[in-house]
Amino acid sequence: MSFSIEGKVALVTGANRGIGKAIVESLIAHGAKKVYLAVRNPETTLELSQRYGDKVLALQFDASDEQSFTALAEQAQDVELVVNNAGVLEPAAPLSDNAVKALEYEMTVNVYGLIHIAQKFAPILQEKSEAAFVQLNSVASIKNFTPFTTYSASKAAAYSITQGLKDEFAEKGIQVLSVHPGPIKTDMAAQAGFDEADPASSVSEGIVKALASGDFHLFPDSMAKMFESEYQSYATNIITADLSGE
Repeated sequence: MSFSIEGKVALVTGANRGIGKAIVESLIAHGAKKVYLAVRNPETTLELSQRYGDKVLALQFDASDEQSFTALAEQAQDVELVVNNAGVLEPAAPLSDNAVKALEYEMTVNVYGLIHIAQKFAPILQEKSEAAFVQLNSVASIKNFTPFTTYSASKAAAYSITQGLKDEFAEKGIQVLSVHPGPIKTDMAAQAGFDEADPASSVSEGIVKALASGDFHLFPDSMAKMFESEYQSYATNIITADLSGE
């Protein structure tokens, strides 16, 4: 399967800054007809709205509120591409006092949020002649980083769910892309203490190319490509291989 951005309607969660904002910019640059900006505070999308006019439409969305997913899907029935970019990071090592609370928060947004948005948009996407679903995971989904153990755990769970979605969505004609950035120059990276990082455009432009190529994995930036070189054999022979025996 492959998916072209040209002329398509897309929805991006967490679209007001960082990687999400860069994704919006790349989608429009590559010919997207309209992009829904799913954000907690629509006022934070003012810059994008002023720049792109009626090519973007901000929708209020809270990834920690289950009811918000239903409302979002009801307002975006024409969507052909969903990019689930919204995510949270709460630094916590395994023995940190806040480890359990951090994991609960990260699981709510990073994992349960993924399931909710996939379930709500599956019926919409499967009705389209071309459709795709993009999940922003992380290199932390395949390697635990101790100061961010709970985040790594939530992203590992999200990556596992994404693999399941790949199989189920394939039957519905929906392409799935799992994106695994390393540190990217965003507020989240700064919070995690990464001063040197690749630009968000490395992710957004990588998504466009990976969708066109029909890839399942995308390792877009410098650190991620180091992971890819070591992980590729396992991913090809285990993750994306047909092990059903049929």
